[in-house]
Amino acid sequence: MEKALTTNADVFSILLIDDHPVLRSGIKQLLRTNPFLTIVAEASTGQDGVQLALDYEPDLILLDLNMPEFSGIDTLKSLRAHNVSSRIVIFTVSDYEDDVSDAILAGADGYLLKDMEPEDLISSIEQACMGKLVISPKLTAILIESMQSRRKNRLKDKNLQVLSHREIDVLKFIAQGLPNKVISRRLFISEGTVKVHVKNILKKLNLHSRIEVAVWVHNEKIIFD
Repeated sequence: MEKALTTNADVFSILLIDDHPVLRSGIKQLLRTNPFLTIVAEASTGQDGVQLALDYEPDLILLDLNMPEFSGIDTLKSLRAHNVSSRIVIFTVSDYEDDVSDAILAGADGYLLKDMEPEDLISSIEQACMGKLVISPKLTAILIESMQSRRKNRLKDKNLQVLSHREIDVLKFIAQGLPNKVISRRLFISEGTVKVHVKNILKKLNLHSRIEVAVWVHNEKIIFD
């Protein structure tokens, strides 16, 4: 488990969780070409990754799926159980349908394959940091099916009345796909305060990710003032 620090508020912070040191090194070298992305911490196991996520609260977590003992799905579920509000993108070699569905249902904000071109990976990470759902193109059909199933089975009986006025303000921007940094500027509050509100929203609505929140808002046709 290795740590690094950044103090640049305009840089998106990334936590890398992967059990292959060569791959982690390659991703770090790749991201050094982009001044707005930086690895603030890295872990070779899911357990270490969860602790680092709690310590650093990064903007994005890039998570390997196939890790020994504590798998990527186990790690993802643990992160969401700890109310980690970071965007979490699976980065894996597996294009198996059940893996994609399991990841989305467990609260992943994206699913990328390791055979993608380096420039496409950087672009996808940038988009994910800015609040966009990122997924390898050939997996789109599987994602649509998973989202439809999730609408039917998990996004029921939610009520805005459980949220405070400020949480509703934050919810509106989550539904627009905005990252915490932008939300904090729009609402004139600190990024740390935004993260607290996001955690509370997920907990109160019993949802696992920002994508689920956005899907619920869209599905319920909620209109904000």
